Amino acid sequence: MSDRSLTVLRAGALTTVQDLGRAGYAHLGVPRSGALDPPAHRLANRLVGNPPHAATLETTLTGCALRPHGPITAAVTGAPCPVTVDGRPAPWGTAFRVPAGAVLDIGRATAGVRAYLAIGGGVAAGPVLGSRSADLLSGLGPPPLTDGAVLPLGPGGPPPAPGDAVPQPGPPAELALRLRPGPRDDWFAPNALATLARGRYRVSPESNRVGLRTQGPALERARHDELPSEGLVLGAVQVPPNGLPLVFLADHPTTGGYPVIGVVPASDLPAAAQAPPGTPLRFVPLGRRG
Repeated sequence: MSDRSLTVLRAGALTTVQDLGRAGYAHLGVPRSGALDPPAHRLANRLVGNPPHAATLETTLTGCALRPHGPITAAVTGAPCPVTVDGRPAPWGTAFRVPAGAVLDIGRATAGVRAYLAIGGGVAAGPVLGSRSADLLSGLGPPPLTDGAVLPLGPGGPPPAPGDAVPQPGPPAELALRLRPGPRDDWFAPNALATLARGRYRVSPESNRVGLRTQGPALERARHDELPSEGLVLGAVQVPPNGLPLVFLADHPTTGGYPVIGVVPASDLPAAAQAPPGTPLRFVPLGRRG
């Protein structure tokens, strides 16, 4: 077994391989996928000396545990969590070394949802359409980690010089998502945008990598006829028949048949990726289209 690999000892609730995604294939029905919190993913790679597109491991709430077969350099960013190497505390937010055969344990998130583990050389899962990202909707890319799985690693360079932990934005106490109205805001009652702006929403436990679901006041439709399926973009806020807004994230479908009342700018979505269930949520409409 190559020393540039590791064994998964504890896969956690959901741990996937992610990079910056496979953009440019929506016309083929392929979602972008990729890390839900790109800034945390990029930072983890930078700390270990990887390029931004190198594949990391994205954990969900409960972390994971791994045993590298050779020495590695690692860094954990995103959701704050305890990190240990053979039971001894290791730093969060900066690079550290893990000896061959040691157990690297990423613990349960103490805040937020998703942590990112970068390893020098990156996770070398086989690329699909130019990306190593796992797409849970289409099934493209490597499957979610399972106990006992062995992951290949890319060639590691010299370990970066030790440094202090890099400050990172904490998970939001309240999630504020800006909203550009359209393209189907005219399918809703005149007060729908006001309901979004004033309504007390919360992040639903049913949220996942496909989309952030909400709990709160339902939006009233002005039109009830069928909408032909049309293209969806990252951050689209679709409203299904229950009237509760759904914010599409990285694994979103490329088309859909429910009206989209608006689109959340991509720069607001990393905070959505770190908002635990129950987090208060408000939408901030940016004004109607001219």
